[in-house]
Amino acid sequence: MTERPPTLLPAPGRMAVDFEERVDFHRLREYRLARTRAALEASELGALLCFDVNNVRYTTSTQIGEWVRDKVARYSLLARGGEPMLWDFGSAAKHHRLYAPWLEPSNSRAGMLGLRGSVAPDAGLMDAAAIEVKSLLDDAGVGDAPVGVDLVEVPMLRALERAGIDVRDGQQVMLDARQIKSHDELLLLSMSAAMVDGCYQVISDMLKPGVRESEVVAVANEYLYRQGSDDVEAINAVSGERCSPHPHNFSDRLIRPGDQAFFDIIQSFNGYRTCYYRTFNVGRATPAQHDAYKRAREWIDAAIDLVKPGATTDQLARVWPRADEFGFDDEMEAFGLQFGHGLGLALHERPIISRLNSLEHPVELQEGMVFALETYCPAADGYSAARIEEEIVVTADGPRVITLFPAQELFVANAY
Repeated sequence: MTERPPTLLPAPGRMAVDFEERVDFHRLREYRLARTRAALEASELGALLCFDVNNVRYTTSTQIGEWVRDKVARYSLLARGGEPMLWDFGSAAKHHRLYAPWLEPSNSRAGMLGLRGSVAPDAGLMDAAAIEVKSLLDDAGVGDAPVGVDLVEVPMLRALERAGIDVRDGQQVMLDARQIKSHDELLLLSMSAAMVDGCYQVISDMLKPGVRESEVVAVANEYLYRQGSDDVEAINAVSGERCSPHPHNFSDRLIRPGDQAFFDIIQSFNGYRTCYYRTFNVGRATPAQHDAYKRAREWIDAAIDLVKPGATTDQLARVWPRADEFGFDDEMEAFGLQFGHGLGLALHERPIISRLNSLEHPVELQEGMVFALETYCPAADGYSAARIEEEIVVTADGPRVITLFPAQELFVANAY
């Protein structure tokens, strides 16, 4: 493996201080809105109407809690040459007028579309919202231009069409905007990863026979929220015979001596997410378990060594084994095991790297991209498996790894 310099990204702490420059949130808001405007100008669209909470946050720098993620309850509008407008849940709109001065007060409005059909469409909420949006588009001079929409309920799509709006795909435009991270975004991603570094120390200390997977998840959740996480989206905890094939969840299984166990911690700090796997053995490890880990490490290192501006995602995917080489029928069935995905406000951004899509549709890596690379190798014993993941920043000098908990060799926790 090529030796790499240490990370250049600090994890400066959660507080604002007067003696160091840390995250500049005003600069962060300006950068994200400028990126969105540039992507909109480069498209055929006259405006972006966003329902995806990640895009709403990116364009308006507002968030009211993770409970809204699946409600399709908030939406934003950005027209060419205009300021962002936001429709939020009830009293949140009034709160923004008081505490979010970067939004024009009149552009922070209450909105209600039905909470995924709980209020039926025939109540007219969606039609009223669509007519309001069309009026605003007309006022902005883009009423006849196509409008990009990212996520939409079918009744809302039909209401927009009835209002005379030409709906196009806006998600690609927003992903264009979000794929290059600013210095402040990189700091937030580094801080988020640093929180998980510490969480893995806690997990390694508690990995003993008799502990349940679900107990590890509970302790990790408490640790992360105490550290300042704003959303622990999921923690996979997979041990023993559950390791192969990978179930992507956790259970109440009792951890036993000699188990191989891997964990994925998906959480966010100020919205910026981690996807961060580590594999441990409990007390001892067999040659088969060591061998599986060694191969998973070799695969991930081969991909990391290729990361630089101008490299393409097919080059990374080709160094990973084919699905049939590690026990799967095809690349669809093996998807997500030898895998790369962009990270930011969402868990899966650009680029997506795998043999399923990258060989025929490669994407060029650019400085400022941030993505996770993850590999998986079943052990020869038929039930153990190794899983490793590193988060990478693409720099002019090559890759910078920001996931720092030790992973070059199989970590045997509480060895005996």
